Amino acid sequence: MRIKIYQPLAIYELGKRANQEDSIYPIEGKATENDRLFLLCDGMGGHEHGEVASQSICKSLSSFLLQHAVASEGLEDKLLSDALAYAYEELDKLAIAGDSRQMGTTLTLLYFHSNGCTTAHIGDSRIYHLRPSSHTILYKSRDHSLVYDLYQAGELTYEEMKTFPQKNVITRAMIAGDRNHPKPDVIHISDIQPGDYFYICSDGMLEQMEDEELLDVFVANVRDEEKRQMLISGTSDNKDNHSAYIVHIKEVSHDEADVSLVNEEPTAKCNALNIKPDVEKLTASPDVEVVKPAGTPPPVPDSVIVAMENKQKRKKLLFVAFMAIVVLAVVGMFGYGYYSKHKAEAALLDSLHEDSMMTVKEFNSQQESKTDTTKPDSIK
Repeated sequence: MRIKIYQPLAIYELGKRANQEDSIYPIEGKATENDRLFLLCDGMGGHEHGEVASQSICKSLSSFLLQHAVASEGLEDKLLSDALAYAYEELDKLAIAGDSRQMGTTLTLLYFHSNGCTTAHIGDSRIYHLRPSSHTILYKSRDHSLVYDLYQAGELTYEEMKTFPQKNVITRAMIAGDRNHPKPDVIHISDIQPGDYFYICSDGMLEQMEDEELLDVFVANVRDEEKRQMLISGTSDNKDNHSAYIVHIKEVSHDEADVSLVNEEPTAKCNALNIKPDVEKLTASPDVEVVKPAGTPPPVPDSVIVAMENKQKRKKLLFVAFMAIVVLAVVGMFGYGYYSKHKAEAALLDSLHEDSMMTVKEFNSQQESKTDTTKPDSIK
């Protein structure tokens, strides 16, 4: 597979912040249609030197992959793992001894190669794959955040996620000096068509923009620069730093070997479009369906939900019956063991009793015999 792209476009806005903690690669204004690697990191808000952490990861990952990866040969998972290990090593060098508030960052990675595209992310910076021709979002990376965990568990609706007090709490990040090095969610995409867009962005870009609004921007029949300006205008009031890269697919040519390539988008667990909240919560809170963009399958019919609930009830009854049988079997085994033991003890006692009776009889017999032998002497 050979992929050609249009001129990539960057968004790199300060928002209402005093300093820019986001970092992107290629740096703003330097990207060309020959680039195949795109990175975006959001320095941890509330942590010291977030911009240092994001810059470190962008620099170390890009230098390692550009030195060792060859786009015409694909990107092996082992090579990506080695690149991340190197990035963590470089980040750990920046850790401040004794400081409990170490610098940290999120990560999004997009790499085009002969097998398609590899994406990886840690944290809540996001990756989208959009197809304007069918007005569809094919991939939306699942945030590593508390609200997404609660949403997936059915504890929050999609609307409640937006106002949840801890909505900015993330569950994975690259932290300097942290012994735990979280792994990214990685997927391989081979279903790529001319006209598709790949969009990576920090969470600041999404403060006031829903998926449908984002999709409308990319579907609009205007030039890419105008789309970029639409995104900037739509986020002009955002408080946080917000940055992004827009990558527009120009051409895709295929080889015979491409038929063996695997496309992980439709079934990937890290695809937020595949999240299915708890069925009971789904029936009680239908607004969770808002997460589905246009072009995705319709919601689960009520008849199917009822059938699933009945199936679960039958399974529960069978389980209860099975446990009752197990309990009876255990009680029976203990009862049989007690009966066998009692019977054996009774037999032993009977045996001892018979032995003792025999001994008494033998003793009496001996005494009688002695008496008989002494009587004649007394007569004399």
